[in-house]
Amino acid sequence: MENEEPIAIRIHGRGGQGSVTSAELVAQAAISEDKYAQAFPSFGPERRGAPVQAFIRIDNNKQIRVRAGVTEPDIVVVLDPSLLDIVDITSGLKDGGLMVINTKGSIKDKDIEDRFGTKYKLAMIDATSIAREFLGRPIVNTTMIGALVKASAIIKLESLFQPLEKRFGKLAEKNKKAMIKSYAETRVKGEG
Repeated sequence: MENEEPIAIRIHGRGGQGSVTSAELVAQAAISEDKYAQAFPSFGPERRGAPVQAFIRIDNNKQIRVRAGVTEPDIVVVLDPSLLDIVDITSGLKDGGLMVINTKGSIKDKDIEDRFGTKYKLAMIDATSIAREFLGRPIVNTTMIGALVKASAIIKLESLFQPLEKRFGKLAEKNKKAMIKSYAETRVKGEG
């Protein structure tokens, strides 16, 4: 088992949705659990609203030496479902991998299952509605972290509470509530 690779996660979102913050919070939580982790963005000429990516690697046993973007993820997180039609979010995703998708608005679980469900495990949540409920804005980063943790169990939900407080200060409690609700309501389907 010494040759096992770290768990690799690629987050797809749009500039301003919190993809980079999501990656940082998950990595900080993993480190607090005595795991090895790294998080970093893929930056180019992006602007608010443009497609962006962020990456996370987590290893339970050893330091992570790879410093390149995640091209063969175990898990893909999609913060904005409009990206499903303009970005190849499954590029490099391992067979049986996990897709965590924000199904805001009219996107139906069945449509997602028909499109991706035979090859991948799926986790679906209307993160936008939950973010609006608790934050008053459609910023879904912490909400989607709740879904990621529910579907993958890569870290404990409680391990995120301190990084949330450090990052968001007075807004931490609202983000925590959104994350907890998302964790409770995420629907997980299939085993890949």
